Amino acid sequence: MNHRITKTTPDPFIRLFFTGLFFLLFSCQTNNNDNEMVAYLFAYFVGNGPGQEQVHYAISTDGYNYRALNGNKPVIDSKDISTSGGVRDPHILRGEDGNFYMVLTDLYVPEMGWENTAMVLLKSPDLINWKHTVIDIPQTYPENFSDVNRVWAPQSIYDPQAGKYMIYWSMRHNQDADIIYYAYANADFTGLESEPKQLLFKEGACIDGDIVFKDGKYHLFFKNEDEGAKGILKAVSDKINEGYVVGEEYVDQTDDQVEGSGTFKLINSDKYILMYDVYTMGKYQFCESTDLENFEVIDSDISMDFHPRHGSVIQITQKELDALLDKWGQLGNLVLGVNAPSIKQNNVVIDDQNSSIYLPLKTGASLSGLNLQFTLFKDVAIDKSGPHDFSDDPVSYTLTLGDQTREIQISAHIDHNPILEGYYADPEIIYSEKDEKYYLYPTSDGFHNWSGKYFETFSSNDLINWKPEGKVLDLTSDVSWADRNAWAPAAVERKINGTYKYFYYFTAAQQIGVAVSDNPAGPFVDSGKPLIDFKPEGINRGQEIDPDVFIDPVSGKPYLYWGNGYMAVAELNDDMVSIKKETLKVLTPDETYREGTDIFYRDGKYYFLWSEDDTRSPDYRVRYAFMDSPTGPLTIPEENLVIARDDEKGIFGTGHNSVINKKGTDEWYIIYHRFTRPKGIDMGRSAGFHREVCIDRMEFGDDGSIQKVTPTLEGIG
Repeated sequence: MNHRITKTTPDPFIRLFFTGLFFLLFSCQTNNNDNEMVAYLFAYFVGNGPGQEQVHYAISTDGYNYRALNGNKPVIDSKDISTSGGVRDPHILRGEDGNFYMVLTDLYVPEMGWENTAMVLLKSPDLINWKHTVIDIPQTYPENFSDVNRVWAPQSIYDPQAGKYMIYWSMRHNQDADIIYYAYANADFTGLESEPKQLLFKEGACIDGDIVFKDGKYHLFFKNEDEGAKGILKAVSDKINEGYVVGEEYVDQTDDQVEGSGTFKLINSDKYILMYDVYTMGKYQFCESTDLENFEVIDSDISMDFHPRHGSVIQITQKELDALLDKWGQLGNLVLGVNAPSIKQNNVVIDDQNSSIYLPLKTGASLSGLNLQFTLFKDVAIDKSGPHDFSDDPVSYTLTLGDQTREIQISAHIDHNPILEGYYADPEIIYSEKDEKYYLYPTSDGFHNWSGKYFETFSSNDLINWKPEGKVLDLTSDVSWADRNAWAPAAVERKINGTYKYFYYFTAAQQIGVAVSDNPAGPFVDSGKPLIDFKPEGINRGQEIDPDVFIDPVSGKPYLYWGNGYMAVAELNDDMVSIKKETLKVLTPDETYREGTDIFYRDGKYYFLWSEDDTRSPDYRVRYAFMDSPTGPLTIPEENLVIARDDEKGIFGTGHNSVINKKGTDEWYIIYHRFTRPKGIDMGRSAGFHREVCIDRMEFGDDGSIQKVTPTLEGIG
């Protein structure tokens, strides 16, 4: 069964349903107070790439579970409100006068890098319609601020003593330290009353200020930018615009780099949420506190169907929520979650146009007694509970509020792809003669800009059911010569003097290392230095990444292949941890070669596979050539496409593969990664580091040619 992903906007029925449904929701409140806070609005942007620096909205009814509005598309066009074409770090404030105020960084990173001079001020009566003004600091205050080259992360807060709105942000003069400044906005929020003044006094740089008023004190959270700094500190003052005393303890609860803290109070609760952008890991972290001093991580309670960058959360009323849902609501905003242990949550498809939900189930799940648990929007009811038979899917469910109903069709299917839970990429597979089972070695993915630092492995007896075996190598603790960018491993089993040894070739900091173990599940011990840290003679581009190891079944000689933009090969020495440099050759096949070399041998032919395009591209795909020996020359068939995107199934970015033969047969399988489905195609550049590992059957023509593989959801079974 294939499920087609349809990209459309909600039809008129959906809009009508939202209008009627949320009118009833509002009118049926037991407390009909227009000012009562009932939900949360999260404003955020999504990345540094083209089109990603724009304002997005998400909603939550409990402060923990968020769903993107407008299909996670922007709600304001950055080109309409900024001078750069991009905006970042949206901060929304509920004004004392019934209006809303938003402030933004005016910056388009793809063209400007990390330097800018302006911020954007916006004002709205309803969170939907905004009037804007751009303030360029050097142009506005040339006498003292002409050399400013950073104007970052503005926020606003109401000063009750002054009766004005105070805007505060960080700025940098020339190459000096970033400093947090403030100024008061004019009466119509279109400019500043006076030139900026320094707000926080501390040695070293600081950015991303966030002020919270609690118990008569102003708590200023900020990112400490001192050299070697860990993260978020807090300063406290009795006054809003002076006297802040910096604390000594970091309040973030991670050792990873963070920025963009935002704090909000839960409705009818004494709890505060501190959230921040763990930007090196491509995720947000949420912490909870009652005193703004002690924080506890609550990530296990948080769910989001989007990937935010530096944003803010405010409480909203029912009327405001209704308006937002009427403008940008979708089915996914009503059904906040469908849960069962057997559901692959990352791959659930909500189809607004067809009022349907598709549930991919894990291997071994039962369709006949699937017991779904629903998380629904406030006061929305559903007509079914308990186990149901999805063997003859779909099953019809009805959402109800008052006399308003909406029928949705929910179908379920056992999808073996992806074969691993979570984000993984660049899969390498071997069959261990020692253990008589398969081992899979992927890149640990889901980290912003491929910033993972460790490797894991998985084992299987049948290529279908995979068991996690844990970490096999951690750059931060096991490797002395590199501590970043753990990518694209390769592995091989070799019997040496009657003993099985396992050699693990891996990318770290754009160099290739090798580690050794007595067991395929590790742990592996690094050799202590990079194996490949140079470019072949005559090569002046690309990276030293993506190793592949191959033992020639004819000669018994081992070979190492690697490269990005070029492909090199060299024979390994008998120790398997060094190469014979005199054998090094460059074998780049043609202009389609990018990376991800994979070599295998079948029926007297050597096959050389590679990935074309960029892993961030939906068109990332695999091509192949024949060889008569492990070192070429290459013969490229006229039709040499191995696997590529399938738009009908919503499968994109199929590349960086390995190939395995089922022992004792002529059954062959290709293991590859794809964009996470269905969200990947809408994630922009982030799709390139939110990938999933899949497996499908590979077949050959009578002449030995590889038949084009159709990527599937079902996988093999």
